[in-house]
Amino acid sequence: MTKELTTLSPLAEDVFEGLKAKGKHLPSKYFYDSKGDELFQQIMHLDEYYLTRKELEIFQTHKQAILEAINGSEPFRIIELGAGDGLKTKVLLKHFMEAGVDFTYTPVDISGNVLEILEGNLKAEIPGLKIETYEGDYFDALAEIAESPEKDIVFFLGSNVGNFDKEEAVGFLTKLQQFLKKGDLLFMGVDLKKDPAIILNAYNDKQGITREFNLNLLDRINVELGGNFDRNQFLHYPYYNPHTGECRSYLISKIEQTVTIMEEEIHFNAWEAIFMEISKKYDRRQLQKLADASGFTPQEVFLDSDSWFADLIWKKEK
Repeated sequence: MTKELTTLSPLAEDVFEGLKAKGKHLPSKYFYDSKGDELFQQIMHLDEYYLTRKELEIFQTHKQAILEAINGSEPFRIIELGAGDGLKTKVLLKHFMEAGVDFTYTPVDISGNVLEILEGNLKAEIPGLKIETYEGDYFDALAEIAESPEKDIVFFLGSNVGNFDKEEAVGFLTKLQQFLKKGDLLFMGVDLKKDPAIILNAYNDKQGITREFNLNLLDRINVELGGNFDRNQFLHYPYYNPHTGECRSYLISKIEQTVTIMEEEIHFNAWEAIFMEISKKYDRRQLQKLADASGFTPQEVFLDSDSWFADLIWKKEK
């Protein structure tokens, strides 16, 4: 019997919508339960996963220039979308505090578990930091908190914008800037195009932690929705397309099989894929086009020593 979607949780709605589609897919936002959070922390410290190291290097090298670029002489608020464990952001927060600027830090994350840990760590590591956490959807948070008079700087780090394809990125950033006031800033991390082997290895580590991160979503469906996925019958498969700059990850059914979720049967053909995540890489020309299309004006670019990663400051002019 088909479930009425109106009676389902958001997770169940999205899972059924994705797995019943012609091209099966699952939303990557559901990677982040408590186990997924733990696995992603491990991913960020992998040798192959250069993104965290490179952005951390940018913050350590350019922290004063970043403060000057966001005009730290007036009170402001940092709204960080997808704050995670705050590993990199702490470098800037500590520097801003030491510089004596007046600011409030508002981390936003879909994971309450992550926010609770982050708030505890920040209060211990940076005494006096003004912090206000928000658990939930990015735009719900912006709608609720983006009406204050002080200048807002939205942090969107870690190349999270790469989790959208071209059209989705334009749509997301266009919507984002509509919540901002004239003069507000977007501080955004982006992964740049480079040797394809370096990129692919970042999503196919030798230890198999990224594989576990993807398969954990099947485990989560089993636990929370009564599914009976056999993770051993699915293959983790990422690939990188240098034309588009997109690294896409899939879970591929090794056999013909039927999976039951909340009494619903989902059929898989042998070697049928579930699209899990996109990680898009950019060049300078594409970034300028993205800014133009979404209504932002580029202000500054900060690079790591290898020019593998960039942190951008874009401004809402109107």
